[in-house]
Amino acid sequence: MALMSTTEAGTEAARLRQRLAGNLAGIQARAAAAAVRADRKPEEVTVIGVTKSAPREAARVLFELGLVHLAENRVEVAEPKVAALPPGIRWHLIGNLQRRKARKAVELFPYIDAVDRLELAETLQRRCEELEVTRSILLEVNVSGEENKHGVTPGEAAALLSAVRGFERLKVRGVMTMAPFDAPEEVLRMVFGGLRRIAGDLGLPDISMGMTDDFEIAIEEGATEVRIGRALFE
Repeated sequence: MALMSTTEAGTEAARLRQRLAGNLAGIQARAAAAAVRADRKPEEVTVIGVTKSAPREAARVLFELGLVHLAENRVEVAEPKVAALPPGIRWHLIGNLQRRKARKAVELFPYIDAVDRLELAETLQRRCEELEVTRSILLEVNVSGEENKHGVTPGEAAALLSAVRGFERLKVRGVMTMAPFDAPEEVLRMVFGGLRRIAGDLGLPDISMGMTDDFEIAIEEGATEVRIGRALFE
């Protein structure tokens, strides 16, 4: 296979940057409009770029364009990417985490956004103690009740929060949930609104919900963080 010339490589890089800049601007504009519709300030919503299927260079460009919050869902895939990219990126782990990978997750990610059980929180606390660090976490709540989704039930969320608040190395900043795939709007609003009410009842400020296909509805229902992957790169 012929190697790309310097000129061709430069042209390809410029095209990538232009495409990502346009996609990011469009997402930010849609997020801002959704916030305004809900009588909220656009700056109340953080866009997190999900780079799990994107090459390192695309993640680097997004950071250079001002998207500082990026996310991965697998520790082993994230490790070389985190090592190769600028230290200013605020990395989120958004996938289900196995306890045996907790130490590496703590090393790589300042934000661990899917703590779905007390046993995992206990392991993360121990690993944070060993490394003498503190990590910001979200509690995952299975609002939709789907069997194939992780997370505590809405009724269990308060007990999990109470237990985790005793771990000085873990700072609970909020809750997160995953909506049913391809669900009608009324179901999405029920799920997203349910998480907003849980966050309010628990006194937690951050609400992470909504992805490419439903993030505007999530923002209208109270999301403070949305996780966007496909729309950034298509």
